[in-house]
Amino acid sequence: MFTITPAQIGSIKDDTLSGLTVALALVPEAVAFAFVAHVSPEVGLWAAVIVGFLAAAIGGRPGMISGATGALAVIMAGLVIQHGVDYLFPAVILMGLIQISVGVLRLGKYMRIVPYPVMLGFVNGLAVVIFLAQLQQFFDIDPVTGEKTLLETPILMATLGVVLMTMAIIHFLPKFTMAVPAALVAIVSTTLLTLFATQVGFDFGIKTVGDVAPIGGLPTLPDFSQTMGSWDQIVDTFMIIFPYSFAFAAIGLVESLLTLGVIDEMTGTRGCGNKECVGQGIANIVAGSAGTMGGCAMIGQSMININSGGFGRLSGIMAAVSLALFILFGSSLIEVIPVAALVGVMFIVVLATFEWSSFRILRKVPKHDAFVLIVVSVITVITDNLALAVGIGVIISALVFSWTSAIRVVADISVNEEGAKIYVINGPLFFGSAKVFSDLFTPDDDPDEVIVDFINSRVVDHSAVEAIDSLAERYTKRGKNLHLRHLSVDCTNLLNKAGDLVEVNYEEDPNYKVADDKLA
Repeated sequence: MFTITPAQIGSIKDDTLSGLTVALALVPEAVAFAFVAHVSPEVGLWAAVIVGFLAAAIGGRPGMISGATGALAVIMAGLVIQHGVDYLFPAVILMGLIQISVGVLRLGKYMRIVPYPVMLGFVNGLAVVIFLAQLQQFFDIDPVTGEKTLLETPILMATLGVVLMTMAIIHFLPKFTMAVPAALVAIVSTTLLTLFATQVGFDFGIKTVGDVAPIGGLPTLPDFSQTMGSWDQIVDTFMIIFPYSFAFAAIGLVESLLTLGVIDEMTGTRGCGNKECVGQGIANIVAGSAGTMGGCAMIGQSMININSGGFGRLSGIMAAVSLALFILFGSSLIEVIPVAALVGVMFIVVLATFEWSSFRILRKVPKHDAFVLIVVSVITVITDNLALAVGIGVIISALVFSWTSAIRVVADISVNEEGAKIYVINGPLFFGSAKVFSDLFTPDDDPDEVIVDFINSRVVDHSAVEAIDSLAERYTKRGKNLHLRHLSVDCTNLLNKAGDLVEVNYEEDPNYKVADDKLA
């Protein structure tokens, strides 16, 4: 799938040049994502600097680029619109604390349980939400009533023209050269065109970044007295921001760890997921304290970095430092960028994010997978809560798995030469299949000697252990002998009523753990 030559470390030269390239590509997306989150452009730009620098320096995956992302910007917009930007910064700090906790408790491995249909629904829903967020740029919004009216025809046509031109350059330029980031060329080209048109008397009134918010200088430190002035304010603020912070942390870690996995595959090396959780958490605490929107790993910029030879930590550090220099000394250039050009960049992000193959596979995958994909997409679009959508998708997938696994529990029944009836259990025995397991047996009709063989089964949890105990009690009450074979040591230790009925075979008995608090 990938053609990158495996490398254990990056060279100083390659990392430096790659970092400069990535910094140029970060500018348009950081500004665009800031608009999505309803914050000023410099809040997104400085987020890319702070998160990018710290995640690269202390995170768990050299060569990975972090910064402000669309997945986080979409749900941050909900908090900013409903409660104001003052609540965003403590929410980002709490997000970081949650991420550090996940890393310290070594919970990063549980990100692997997200099923593929859930991830498809997640990215599709995210793409739709980002697309819808861009449409507001084609309307004038009354500052008092909030009423939207479509832009005047000349302005609307000019805006659409800039959007289409931006998209065309980003799409077609890589077919001719990969020497410079296509998004950067598109931004520069459309900016120069609009400036030239203005100079020759064709000013269509297209909004620029500077019209929305000026850029320059260091980030403005937040005034936490508005949200943390007293104990009552702290409690009220926590109650407001915690659901958002939890969503920020979950989405940030999912996107970061998925990107980490892709980089691992490309480079033939292995990053540390739990260390990355801690690194992202520290980066977001600093970012929130500095008055920025925080962020997570960026798969697009990470691909640019790896493809440019940036395998080491220096590449991410150089990208962040270079971006900071752009902000401090090139802010006047950023302010003349047309907002329509950023909309074009985001539309390309939408097209690249949406999994168009999902339309094709919907008819081929099992119905429950298709259902999960659609449900996650719809919930994402309706609620703007990507963490909730992913959580619901995982729960539905788990329930479907439990049901399908439960109905697959069967028994091969035979009678040996001594007249004993043998039940060879096939399939996992857990809370979902315990009832099915019990129904396999007919104690009233069975002979005096019955053997239950678990050689093709696995006892997973305490519900399964209780089912075995109950089965033993049913046979014991009828004065019949029950023999249990090929159970693990853990399972045997948990059996209360059937413990004496287990036939222990140290050479053939399996060795696996049973999920039970008694053994914790």
